[in-house]
Amino acid sequence: MRLEKKVAIVTGAGRGIGKAVAVRLSDEGARVVVNDVDLAYAENVAAKLKKMGREVLAFKADVSSWYEVTQMFNAAGRRFGGVDILVNNAGIRRDVPFHKVTEEDWDSAVAVQLKGCFMCARAAQGYMVRQNYGKIINLSAPVPAGLGERGQTSYASASAAIEGFTRALALELGPHNINVNCIAPDYIDTEMTRKAARKEGMYLDDFRKFAVAQIPLGRLGTAEDVANVALFLASDESSFISGQVICVRGGP
Repeated sequence: MRLEKKVAIVTGAGRGIGKAVAVRLSDEGARVVVNDVDLAYAENVAAKLKKMGREVLAFKADVSSWYEVTQMFNAAGRRFGGVDILVNNAGIRRDVPFHKVTEEDWDSAVAVQLKGCFMCARAAQGYMVRQNYGKIINLSAPVPAGLGERGQTSYASASAAIEGFTRALALELGPHNINVNCIAPDYIDTEMTRKAARKEGMYLDDFRKFAVAQIPLGRLGTAEDVANVALFLASDESSFISGQVICVRGGP
């Protein structure tokens, strides 16, 4: 198995892409910390993995809180002995026309996505630098998104910043044998995407037809498609790839 005995923390892993990533890494032997701000979702994922005999820990933490992030990493260290892989997946999306964006809307998007990446990476590098090994994978969104939805100024700004953060951090941590990369999924069939479609007043079947028409491969992506890329970046097969943004969108 490609990740045997590696320790991975996946944020926002209670559902959607984060859940798929946590399961995929576990499938390849990783011991996984399933993080979510809603403990019930994290525990549900962890329970399913435990039934398969996997080593897993569910942990509730708000990734925008340094205290809660350090508590999570300390728990991972006590339970599994360290941290080898970090997947920064946690994020929120609130599509609001720019003239209606409040300070709270802006701050919440930046706090969870961008600040959350910073907080978790800051905690992870302490383990990774000491062991001269690590994989940090950030999740963003393409800027602009493929379907051209409006009302995403805060979400898109945080995503663009994550890509810059990824490249800058790769330069700093590269000498410590730490790879830092970013995945930018688009046209993925998740609950977040379906909510956005409903907000636009589109029936799901109409949304799928509209989206598929934009995708060269002729289908929507799945959370598992993204998880497979995360697995590659978490494995030693990607040892000479760092500072990159990989789009997972069924075309250029």
